[in-house]
Amino acid sequence: MSSILQRHRTAALVGAAFIIGAASLPFALDTSSANAAPDAVAGVVAPNGSFASVVSADKPAVVTITTTMKASSATADDGDSPLDEQFRQFFQNQGRMPQQAPEGRSSQHAKALGSGFVISADGVIVTNNHVIDGASEIKVTLDDGTELPAKLLGADAKSDLAVIKVQSPKPLATIAWGDSDKLKLGDQILAIGNPFGIGTTVTAGIVSARGRDLHSGPYDDFIQIDAPINHGNSGGPLVDNSGNVVGINTAIYSPNGGSVGVGFAIPSDQAKAIVAKLEKNGSIDHGYLGVQIQPVTSDIADAVGLTRPEGALVAEVSDGTPAANAGVKSGDIITGLGDQTIKAPKDLSRVVADLSPGTKESLAVWRDGKTVDLSVTVGGNDTDQKQAATEGQDGQSHQANQPSIGIGLADLTPDARQSLNLPKSVTGAIVASVNPDKPAASAGIQAGDIIVSVNQQPTKSAKDVQTAVAQAGKAGRKSVLLLVERAGTKTFVAVPFATA
Repeated sequence: MSSILQRHRTAALVGAAFIIGAASLPFALDTSSANAAPDAVAGVVAPNGSFASVVSADKPAVVTITTTMKASSATADDGDSPLDEQFRQFFQNQGRMPQQAPEGRSSQHAKALGSGFVISADGVIVTNNHVIDGASEIKVTLDDGTELPAKLLGADAKSDLAVIKVQSPKPLATIAWGDSDKLKLGDQILAIGNPFGIGTTVTAGIVSARGRDLHSGPYDDFIQIDAPINHGNSGGPLVDNSGNVVGINTAIYSPNGGSVGVGFAIPSDQAKAIVAKLEKNGSIDHGYLGVQIQPVTSDIADAVGLTRPEGALVAEVSDGTPAANAGVKSGDIITGLGDQTIKAPKDLSRVVADLSPGTKESLAVWRDGKTVDLSVTVGGNDTDQKQAATEGQDGQSHQANQPSIGIGLADLTPDARQSLNLPKSVTGAIVASVNPDKPAASAGIQAGDIIVSVNQQPTKSAKDVQTAVAQAGKAGRKSVLLLVERAGTKTFVAVPFATA
């Protein structure tokens, strides 16, 4: 198993496959899989035999967004063109290749491609934040080929949404918001955008899943689709059979950069509210607590006496943060915030992000076998603060100090502290050895880990750890909860005694 303290372990989900935004540099593509598409899509049939009426109504409101940004010399030296010769010729014929820097000189700018859609006739357009992020110039190409400069009205990295606006001499065609909450698995959808810069393209598919969490931010609640989307589709609309926007195409899961039928879209019900705020205020000041959190597994729930594995386990509380000021402690399990029930870490991240700084809310935490009610004043999302982050997604387990669970312990002596470069504030017991055939090894415990607490009780020595684990066993607990520090990061891990 991977390290119990590894961060963001779900960025690469399987093997070499990866999650990527669907925006791209159209002249810097690996197009070997450009035509890849899932077999399932071929079976999608429109209710009346054709999607033509939906496409004819929506296509005029879908735009291509080209951005100009500064490029590093390393990126531009070879013209950003590891492009297949066939596609290179195509783009050159279409006038879409960038001007190349003279040989021996580096270009100072690069262009990126994405999609968007018009939501008001006066030129307000919705797209992804990653489409326009870092752009010094934004250009919009309408469906009829008209090119217009655009200005940024607002953007939000956490939700990956942005709003831009163009000035047009005539009212623009628009597309209406739909209700993503009504989407069911198997519902037909269409994705519209400009993949690879070849022109507006429509693909059909179904809703494959709801509520996908890619661990990219507090708003992860993606609609998974099998309609092919590729580089350049980012920011384009996902529409239902009525032609209404039910999602914003944002990312693909791919082993090779091309579509393999696993795409992700931001739900319209989430996007609509954020877009309205961006259009009005230009930005969103998200709430902030100042905690690192992880899931509550069945073993952790049993170790702390919870009847169900629900809530967000606080692994660490940053000093001076709203959570610290409210009295939140490492080991608390947050089960409610305001009138919202917290069943998982992503619930807490979402609720906190939606709150405005300065908001006072009640905070329910499970501590020492009972619920404790606290009052917290939500902070702001300054750039040097960390949004409540989900860690330890695999909920891995480890054991502490008895031969039966396979760990040898030692006291944290001054010499050991110096060799591990640990500050005096860190107390606990060092894991001196790990039996590879015991549960601790399978759980990812490593020599050099520091056991900081057992069942939420601080430990200062190897004996403290041994005593606390023995007491948990005598009390009839099926598992024991440890707080482990490694490389400056703390993570809770529960180990079932039954596996020892």
